[in-house]
Amino acid sequence: MRTEHPSVCPLDCPDTCSLTVTVEDEKIVSIKGSRANPYTAGVLCAKVPEAYPGFVHGEGRLKTPLRRTGAKGEGRFERISWSQALDIVHDRFSAIIAAHGPQAILPLNYAGPHGFLAGGSMDLRFFHRLGASLLDRRPLCGGIRTEAWVGTFGPTPGIRPEQAEHAKLIVAWGSNVTWSNLHVVPIINRARRAGAKLVIVDTRRTKIAEQADLHIALRPGTDVVLAWAIAADLERRGGLDRNFIERHVAGFEDYMALARRYTLADAARICGVDERLVGQFAEWYRTIAPAVITVGNGLERNRNGGSGIRAVFALPALAGKFGVPGGGLINGAGFAFPKTPARLGRPDFVPAGTRSVNIIDVGRHLNDPRLSPPIQALFIYNHNPLVVHPEQNVLRRGLAREDLFVVGSDVVMTDSLAYADVVLPACSHFEHADLFAAYGTHWLQRADRVIPPQGEALPNTEIFRRLAARFGFDDPAFRASDAELMDDGIDSADPRMGGKRPSAIPLDRATPMTVGGGGEEAILFKNVFPKTASGKVELASPYLEKKYGARLPSWRPVTSSYPLTLISPASDQRITSTFGGLHVADGPPPLEMHPDDARARHLRDGMRVRVWNDLGEVRLPLRVTDAIPRGVVCTLKGAWMATSDNGQTISALCPADHADISEGACYNDARVEVAAL
Repeated sequence: MRTEHPSVCPLDCPDTCSLTVTVEDEKIVSIKGSRANPYTAGVLCAKVPEAYPGFVHGEGRLKTPLRRTGAKGEGRFERISWSQALDIVHDRFSAIIAAHGPQAILPLNYAGPHGFLAGGSMDLRFFHRLGASLLDRRPLCGGIRTEAWVGTFGPTPGIRPEQAEHAKLIVAWGSNVTWSNLHVVPIINRARRAGAKLVIVDTRRTKIAEQADLHIALRPGTDVVLAWAIAADLERRGGLDRNFIERHVAGFEDYMALARRYTLADAARICGVDERLVGQFAEWYRTIAPAVITVGNGLERNRNGGSGIRAVFALPALAGKFGVPGGGLINGAGFAFPKTPARLGRPDFVPAGTRSVNIIDVGRHLNDPRLSPPIQALFIYNHNPLVVHPEQNVLRRGLAREDLFVVGSDVVMTDSLAYADVVLPACSHFEHADLFAAYGTHWLQRADRVIPPQGEALPNTEIFRRLAARFGFDDPAFRASDAELMDDGIDSADPRMGGKRPSAIPLDRATPMTVGGGGEEAILFKNVFPKTASGKVELASPYLEKKYGARLPSWRPVTSSYPLTLISPASDQRITSTFGGLHVADGPPPLEMHPDDARARHLRDGMRVRVWNDLGEVRLPLRVTDAIPRGVVCTLKGAWMATSDNGQTISALCPADHADISEGACYNDARVEVAAL
């Protein structure tokens, strides 16, 4: 018999769609969007209904614990019991702790599922109590944007994306909304039917850029220069809101001293854009209101990422665009929720002096004989680092160390888990309850399991409960039920919860996060305000100065002997690398190159080419297209190793350098050359 069940998409996407899942004989047979979340309104991206059933029930699904029997990376394993698996982990971890201390153990996880429970609850409690090295996960993606927001506005929300319907000018900056923020597209379309203009600032001519009134195809890493030039032009043309700046902006003069260095002509030259387009953008932003900007993750993936985002965030403060429906910034959604991360993750268990490791640096640390204590064990879960991390070949050498003990846990066998000594089968989110706070919208959702665990798979919470018991951790925190963990993750006493416990909010409708629980949508400078130390918009940030020495934005051009800038944006088939194992037969994604760059290298559309730098080499089919500017090449991230004929994918070419804030990843600072194979 077929039954339908409400659920929520857990993937690393800002929208967090509500789902209706059809189940027959304890198997998922179809997935469609539901209207439980008014923002997603029954619409799904193609990835979820096409890929998820095969992901949950396909050949790659992990259903039993495994022990490695072949060489690291070979992927040969034998089945073992849960009791055996837990004993192996306990014994190896205990030996490492005895020899090197607990900080020689490192959890290596990221955002495979975004639920409160699977994403970071009992697992954090376990590693905190164990005394393992802490992992700073945010630098991999999103941390730069979050730190830029907190440094400028503090932990307060911007407007909901739904507010964009009231705007007369919409700017999507570094955000391919068609693939990565799908549900803002119908909002944009409704606004445009009412007369709004759409500006896309994106290196690549995406589908939404083709439809826009204006497309600014700037060079990667130059966003800060463009935003500075617009700020200076606002000042020259009387477009500054002096009253707003006087009351609500700190650091104006110091900030503008940097911006005044750049004219629109300078920005056009540095950004590689027609000056007339830059001028049109500046004029529209000065004269049209309400105006709203949504800032994606695209512009953070370089050494100037934090500066670029901060400079964009400054524009509505300078022009006085806040305080009205459809005005300001669609960012900071994570601060709309009354989260209580200390109750959920229990950082009070962490021993004093425990080191923190930047997730970007793991590959280098694994190969560093001077690191003390050395990393002797990894626990990889919710993550496929070999495909995702920069400097792939460096990380691979580290994972291949014979003295490194690796535990892996996931829903399916991945390229990274092929290096594991022990593999623990994890449940998909359809097999356990969880709580979901979107990072791009202001809706809280809960989901229950819709099918039983497949084989011997366990939810992350139960895996780490069992590990805690095996290690003798007897604090009640390690026996907390999933419902209790949900209630630990959100403050049920906050008015936004309407008197409901998080574990008891409805399954069939999303819970809106409104101001004070009174029903009003958050509008910055109307009913919510900055939570910086000064209570103002801080264009010169004491917070960022203290953490990163970055009181003001800056611009540092990349110098390289390699002539082409490589960008690797999100795919329409994968969420980072999730679902990558289902698309191996499609081969690697093509490399896009401008016709002028192709002619200069005697390359033709459809040829196979080698793309290389000092870090590695990738072989891809070539697509010649003017959707990419001169001097830039592009291929989509997340393809698995099986698509490669030399064991390298695109992250092999990306440096593990640090951006200006958050010590964030600089994927788009990759510089390469291309030639025919």
